[in-house]
Amino acid sequence: MLKRFVSLIVTASVLMLMACGCSSESRKTRGSNYLGRDTDFAFLTEETTEPVLDPGKPGKPNKPADLPKKVGISLPTKNLIRWSRDGELMKKDLESAGFTVDLQYANNDTSTQESQIASMIASDCRILVIAPIDARSLNKVLNTPKSNEITVISYDRLILDTDAVDYYVTIDNYLVGTLQGLYIVNALDLDNTPGPYNLEIFAGDPGDNNGGFFFNGAMDVLKPYIDSGKLNILSGQKEYDDVATLEWRTERSQNRMEALIATYYSDGTTIDAVLCPNDTIAFGVVNALQGTYTGKYPVITGADCDIANVKCIIASQQSMSVFKDSSIMAHRAAQMVQEIYDGKTVQVNDTSTYNNGAKTVPAFLVDSVVVDINNYESILIGGGIYTYNDLS
Repeated sequence: MLKRFVSLIVTASVLMLMACGCSSESRKTRGSNYLGRDTDFAFLTEETTEPVLDPGKPGKPNKPADLPKKVGISLPTKNLIRWSRDGELMKKDLESAGFTVDLQYANNDTSTQESQIASMIASDCRILVIAPIDARSLNKVLNTPKSNEITVISYDRLILDTDAVDYYVTIDNYLVGTLQGLYIVNALDLDNTPGPYNLEIFAGDPGDNNGGFFFNGAMDVLKPYIDSGKLNILSGQKEYDDVATLEWRTERSQNRMEALIATYYSDGTTIDAVLCPNDTIAFGVVNALQGTYTGKYPVITGADCDIANVKCIIASQQSMSVFKDSSIMAHRAAQMVQEIYDGKTVQVNDTSTYNNGAKTVPAFLVDSVVVDINNYESILIGGGIYTYNDLS
């Protein structure tokens, strides 16, 4: 099955890029290889390129003598392991390089994050690494006279509608959606069975730029099957605004899934697949299914490999999660800080895709890999992310 899935992913990906023009419409071609470590799953783009070296923004200090060696890191919450782990990794890397680090978590509150960033700016943090809670809420705090002297790295989520953002480090989120869509295609064997199959769709927060990339990546794979009638959406809800999940919250996805079950599936009609862009949303879907659904269990996608969701995969309650190795992202962000401080050119590998509404932000993209029941041990335990005790 694994070898068959590899063939499907590589073949389908190349066909999508060559035949349907997805890379030109939904996003620009990344020009990179994406290979999962220690796994049979792979996604290959058409070509490979070396990282692009970006010279940085003119007019901002770019010599060590100009910059206090102080960095501010603003992350959404400490309650999710990926954010707490990322913050500690960046802090450790930067402190070992001699930086003073102001690491703060905003408890998923926009006003708290704005206040924390303002405090960082006032205390002479000259480089900021920010994962925004609300991508459009930081324009004011990042466009003060003092903030104009600061270099801003947008982390994981792109800060929108301001030219204050200098660099972006993230996962290739279009690829994440593509892998989720391909997993559904393979799990339901859509190319070799008549169907029809019932699909319901969930998307991320409408204010988070990443949500659109997840959605477009998955829908570019699934849309032909939806258009042909092989995949039915009984709710009729397939536009982003109709399926978005505010703040990515588990309780919101659970409430919506419960409503879908009550309205369309309470008579035992089978839900064959549920597209979920991340694990917090998938966890809400799993909770809803356990509570009120009586049909055959569906294929459920996710991303982030949160502990609770990996346990669901082991228990056959969730089918897969895309592992986005945020530790690589954290190390790369710390390296960017060092490059900026040293006045060196900053390594990026995408200079055309990420327009935030005010400018195109040079970005460094990190790869992803599918995790399911077949390879979670080799990827997550073998890779040192979790222990068996963590997942028991």
